[in-house]
Amino acid sequence: MTRTLDEWLAYQEHVNVRSIELGLDRVRAVWQRMGAPAPARRVITVGGTNGKGSTVAMLEAILRAGGQRVGCYTSPHLLHYRERIRLDGRYAEDATLVASFERIEAARGEIPLTYFEFGTLAALDLFARAGLDVAVLEVGLGGRLDAVNLVDADIAVITTVDLDHMDWLGPDRDSIGMEKAGIARAGRPAIVGELDPPMGLLNSLRRIGAHVQRAGQDFQVERQASGWRWRHRDGTVLSLPDPALAAPVQYANAASALAALHALRSLDAAWGVVDFGAAASAGVAAASVAARLQALGGDPALIVDVGHNPQAARALAEWLDARPGGRVHAVYGALSDKDVGGVIRALGARIDHWHLAGLEQDTPRGLSSRVLAGQLVLALPEARYDRHDNVQAAWRAARAAAKPGDRVLAFGSFFVAAAVLAESNLGNGA
Repeated sequence: MTRTLDEWLAYQEHVNVRSIELGLDRVRAVWQRMGAPAPARRVITVGGTNGKGSTVAMLEAILRAGGQRVGCYTSPHLLHYRERIRLDGRYAEDATLVASFERIEAARGEIPLTYFEFGTLAALDLFARAGLDVAVLEVGLGGRLDAVNLVDADIAVITTVDLDHMDWLGPDRDSIGMEKAGIARAGRPAIVGELDPPMGLLNSLRRIGAHVQRAGQDFQVERQASGWRWRHRDGTVLSLPDPALAAPVQYANAASALAALHALRSLDAAWGVVDFGAAASAGVAAASVAARLQALGGDPALIVDVGHNPQAARALAEWLDARPGGRVHAVYGALSDKDVGGVIRALGARIDHWHLAGLEQDTPRGLSSRVLAGQLVLALPEARYDRHDNVQAAWRAARAAAKPGDRVLAFGSFFVAAAVLAESNLGNGA
């Protein structure tokens, strides 16, 4: 009997006893059994600690504005698994995903794939069948040993490198950077979006033999009173509107996306004839992705973000500093492998009241509000806070406490963002 999509997803949770098992041998073997077709004429892989989803959205919007057929693979999802796979701007349908999972199951035999590996193979399978011009693949964890890396990308983008997933990737930025460099290929462009990348990343890219292009050196952002300019060392200059995505860091994400597509123009004659400036302007102004400082409207203002590590919290702090206003009520929940103290210290006194949400009912990795409170007091002894059993309760309490002119900012995990969007009846409806 054919499984439904939900039944397939539940089944995939138990095929491999490990929820995460890095390495390419198993997933590559299954892909080869499926014929290993190219997912698209060109492939761009996007890795990094933060900024991956936004950069993928920029790439997709600009490419589609230039008339290209694009497939995007991202993770995790917020409200529905379909969000992970987009084909020419539309989410994959349940029946299409089920058919792909059936093909993967027939090919894998006794090979124990993880949930993420099933999804990665499904994306590659569906992209290969769709006749795409470009596939944009977001790396799940790290880079070198992530399932996405079984594809030899034409262009690799590494947005940022910071401390996250340290149990898997190493204890410092150099170690983490070395892992993320693994998505690059010899003789092919590797775009580095961070102004101060760790030497572990740069040295690894050089050892691989990638053609490195760095933010601040090979391409630059020039902010203006209205709009901004993107400038490349070869003399290319684009005058652009401000990104639709809100945070100041989105200029850097847009710049990295443009650097990747500028490199693509030299590789692909079909993309080379497109009016790059017009496509870039249209894409930057249109690109959107759920729960990246997403404004839900109203007064007090309601904002949701997936930021969950200190680097993301620093970006939130920068955004708050650029928009002074009333009191800020934070709805915050976190997972056990995250640097909660680092997140709290990054935001500091910008948060007037913390509404701490327990996530232990959502995932075994979720922290309780009691544990969060202990870490909050250690990092910020003067903080004012309330504890709540779940995100929904924390969100309702924060909204009730906020007054006109205040802001309610929910962040800390995809689980927090998903719960807030569901509570607000807001999906990601492409």
